[in-house]
Amino acid sequence: MSGPRIPSKRAARRKARRRSSGSRLFAFDRRLGSRLVAGTDEAGRGCLAGPLVAAAVLFDYERLTTRELRALSALNDSKQHTGEAREELYPLVLTSATRVTVVSRCVSGIDSLGLHKTNLAALRDAIRGVTAGVQGEVQCLIDGFAVPEFEREQRPVVNGDATSAAIAAASIVAKVTRDRYMRHADGLHPGWSFAEHVGYSTPVHREAIERIGVSPLHRMSFQSLAYQQLALEA
Repeated sequence: MSGPRIPSKRAARRKARRRSSGSRLFAFDRRLGSRLVAGTDEAGRGCLAGPLVAAAVLFDYERLTTRELRALSALNDSKQHTGEAREELYPLVLTSATRVTVVSRCVSGIDSLGLHKTNLAALRDAIRGVTAGVQGEVQCLIDGFAVPEFEREQRPVVNGDATSAAIAAASIVAKVTRDRYMRHADGLHPGWSFAEHVGYSTPVHREAIERIGVSPLHRMSFQSLAYQQLALEA
């Protein structure tokens, strides 16, 4: 009888990196020198169907406990985690953050305003939500680029969801919120397998569009090969 499987050194190193990713991200935020750090990120920008969801998280570094930091030691860009890992991190972010805001933009709004403008407005409204009424300096971190018409000083962070704890936490909240919505939508709009691909342009999703057309959740303004040769009405 063979004994228990012993993890390889490579697997052990990967596991150790995951555990330490949160420490690296929190260290980045601390180096900014402010007690309060807010970060914002979105989920669903590149989807064919479903809403765009932006989230913002405010951390108070004088209130964060060692226990909370340890619980978030695996925090990282939501794309680096499985769905199960994101679901585990989600309540930990909610209990550790001082404030959390979630903003959703529906398909009709995306189609009327345009994806880029919708994305900027959602990120702005999310970070406004966690900083409204807060006295004193807040480091406001935006993933990738600055947002217009935001009253506070902001700092765009390239690849922010893999750099800043506040942005990474926001990416977890946005992704989990949106994925839950799309899994629920799968029951309301059967046939497109929304629970499987949550609206992204996968082969399964494109085949469903070619076979049965579009649902009320599909973005008609999104240019995609999936929509070519289809007689679609906006």
